[in-house]
Amino acid sequence: MLTNKKHSFKKEVASTATKGYKIALLAGVITLFSVNTTKAQLTATGQIRERTEIRAGFGTLQKKGEKTALFNSQRARLNLGYSGYRFKVFTALQDVRVWGQDASSINRTTTEVNNGVLLHEAWGEISLIDTLSTIQNMSVKIGRQQISYDDQKVLGGLDWLQQGRRHDAIVFKYANKGWIADVGVAFNQNKELSSGTIYNGTNPAYGAGTNGIGTMYKSFQYLYVDKKFSFGDISFLFFKDDFNKYTTVTSGTPAVVTKVNTEGVWSRNTAGFFFNTFLTRKLNLTGSIYHQGGKDKDGRSINANLASVTATYQMGRKWFVGPGIDYLSGNDGTKAVTATSKSNRFDPLYGTPHKFWGYMDYFYVASGFGSQGLLNYFLKAKYNAKDNLSFTFDLHGFESANTLAGNLNKYLGTELDITVKYGLTKMINIEAGYSYMQATNTMASASVKNVANADLTPHFGYIMLNITPNFLAKK
Repeated sequence: MLTNKKHSFKKEVASTATKGYKIALLAGVITLFSVNTTKAQLTATGQIRERTEIRAGFGTLQKKGEKTALFNSQRARLNLGYSGYRFKVFTALQDVRVWGQDASSINRTTTEVNNGVLLHEAWGEISLIDTLSTIQNMSVKIGRQQISYDDQKVLGGLDWLQQGRRHDAIVFKYANKGWIADVGVAFNQNKELSSGTIYNGTNPAYGAGTNGIGTMYKSFQYLYVDKKFSFGDISFLFFKDDFNKYTTVTSGTPAVVTKVNTEGVWSRNTAGFFFNTFLTRKLNLTGSIYHQGGKDKDGRSINANLASVTATYQMGRKWFVGPGIDYLSGNDGTKAVTATSKSNRFDPLYGTPHKFWGYMDYFYVASGFGSQGLLNYFLKAKYNAKDNLSFTFDLHGFESANTLAGNLNKYLGTELDITVKYGLTKMINIEAGYSYMQATNTMASASVKNVANADLTPHFGYIMLNITPNFLAKK
């Protein structure tokens, strides 16, 4: 009898132990799952951006008597991201179009030029160390992505354009104790090839190009290093972009010159520093200096420079004002250009020109303005009326950085940009702007915009609605 009781007691103990083990195991699984769920995060955001524009000399001068343009453009984006242990993935699908470019009953047929649907971003990032700390990080980011640094003068997202700017690249990222170091690499091809790596950077179907140069890079490599200090930060950038070599073939009557891509590349090198510092609690100073060498997209040797400095002073609680100057070197217009001539024209790479050189986009965008470079004197002011309401006033004086053909007056014009931004909610914003320019005859000359009988008082206005929903936000 006693033996049976002992045996029964042992079974109960064993059963209890087993149950305890199962409970502990289940608790461990739940805990592990909870930790992984906590670390993993899904994001789903979007954007609808409607912009109505009135153009009467936007980008370049109009001829007298030409009518004002009026249209509405739209950007629609869906952004999906997911972060887990030692990895992140992100995609941004966007559609960009002008109202009415397609018939209201259109189904399948459209042109490549009008097809505004594309994958703006699609990248994955893998942590190379066993940590997700924001203080220390070592990772590799691969895929289609925006590449933006510092004030975006030479590398930026170009968000003003509805389509924005992105790159297909690999970026190795390191951050630790105030240091940031990125190394990026890209290599482009038009399609899957059976042999060779010749790249057509002027594909007529898509009009690839940037800053008006009309040619897409075949590859690039860059190094970016930034160090944060108590007074601000200083960064260094080295960027090399490569353009496919070509030769010219003349044939037919009348003669037609055709570019034929060949093996090899011409490489352009850009290197320099950017700084952002607070001289006092209310006085901020930013600036940059870059040198450009190597060869341009046409194989010409380059020796060019950019220098920029901007001061911002806080006057009271609501006003911010400050002057600045940008210098981008250019070619001497009185000297003949030959195949062996050295180019002194600085190209601001893949930045955000709209942010710096006037909202009317006369310089370093799609419409060329010659190769004489640019001097931009400016005074900027911002007034924060409320937390959700602000006004900006930018006054620019534009001048050629070098002598023009015919020794024309180097002054190009004066531009005033006024904007107002209002946040209706955190996810709904309204922005409006108006720009006016008093251009000179030099701006209309053959050396610059080359517009005969030009209207020298162009203006531009817009109103923009921006809705950025967070689909997973708690109500």
